[in-house]
This record gives sequence, C-alpha cells and structure tokens, in this order.
Amino acid sequence: ETHGITFRIQTSVKELLDTDVLLKLLFHLPVNYPSTLPDISVNSDQLTRAQCMDVKDKLLEQAKKHLSEPMVHDLILWIQQHLKYVIKQSATVCNEKTTLSKGTSAEDGIWMLLLHLDHMRAKAKYVKTVEKWASDLRLTGRLMFMGKIILILLQGDRSNIKEYLILQKTSKVDVDSSGKKCKEKMISVLCETKVQSQHKRFQTFEVKEYSTLDELQKEFETAGLTTLFSEFVPPLLK
Repeated sequence: ETHGITFRIQTSVKELLDTDVLLKLLFHLPVNYPSTLPDISVNSDQLTRAQCMDVKDKLLEQAKKHLSEPMVHDLILWIQQHLKYVIKQSATVCNEKTTLSKGTSAEDGIWMLLLHLDHMRAKAKYVKTVEKWASDLRLTGRLMFMGKIILILLQGDRSNIKEYLILQKTSKVDVDSSGKKCKEKMISVLCETKVQSQHKRFQTFEVKEYSTLDELQKEFETAGLTTLFSEFVPPLLK
C-alpha cells in the first residue's frame, strides 16, 4: 500500500468544436509531495487512449516545472486552457478518424506516418540515411520524389515510428546552403494514424521517383490510401 493522498477530479473542457470533453483526472500525491511528482492518470470517454496518454505526458511535463511547490490546482488550470492544443498535436491529426474497438489499445498494432520534406541538398547521403533508419527500425514504406515534392510514408510498430521521428528531427541528415551538416528543420508530419484493415501493408522500404501526379496517386491507391492522398498531397502543389 503506497501512502499519500489520492483524489479524483472531473473537469469539463470546451473542445475545438465547442463539444465538451469530460476529463477524469486521478492524482496520487506521495508522502513527500510536492518534492516528488504526483502520479497522474487520465481518462475520458471523448478521447482515445492515445490522446489520454498524451494529456498525461503533457501534465507530467508541466508538473516538473512546479516541483517542490503545490501544483495540482495549476495543472488543472493548465490543462483546461491547453487541452485543445494537446489534442491537436496528438495522434489523431489524421482526419481518417481512427475508431478503436473497445479493448484494443491505440498503442497496439501497426502505425503509419506520412512526412513531407521541404528539400534535400545532399540527396544521395540523405536517402541512404533514411533507408538505414527504416531498415534498423524494421519500418516499411516509400520515400517518394515527384517534382519538388518529397514524401516519406512509413509503416511499423508505433514505438519504432516515434523513434524514427526523433532520429529525423535530431540527426544531422542534410547540409545547409554553405555545405555544413545540418538537422532537418523543414519537415512536417502530415499524418500519424493506426493502419486500418483497408490499408495494404508495404512489404519493403523503397525509394521511388514519379514523373506525374497520377503515378504518385496510383502508388497511394494501390496501398488503399486514396483518402490520405487526396487530403494531404494536392495542397502541397499550391
């Protein structure tokens, strides 16, 4: 039995579309709180399990800033103001709404990531690096070039996808205009979602060049990703 105080708080937060999200927060304050962080658990019928985990992670990040001072009240105020941003950044950025059957966690199964890169100066080296990461992390998919558009589509375990994103954002993968090695700053995550039954699994990771938008579209269609294509690719051409 761990000593300390446990209390439940329910708070209703107005979401992006003015729907109310009822957050059920459980704080367990250890004996030496506030010099020790509280344990926090987050539940909500309106959020996916993955979103609840994101809210919990963000609350713990905030809690660290308040270490050694009473913080629960501040944390509740903070999440009331920031919930919509936390959820916006969460895994359901993808408008292919991920409906999870009860009992399967959002963390399980195969996930898919679609990234857009602005440019590659040191293309050959960059491509090799991406291929190596995909192979090390057992990710399959495509690195796709069409005109100026560069897309990376990956499928694999969620933890490996997250690991890939960290590598992509923190490693010196390219060179800047003066030829110095640099990190990738011009990258955007277009979509991160669970692979659904209608999506085909890629068996390998391949680098492909397409000469027309139609060819690129066919690649997505073959993989059962027509909606993903129509939602995220045409806007890149503007």
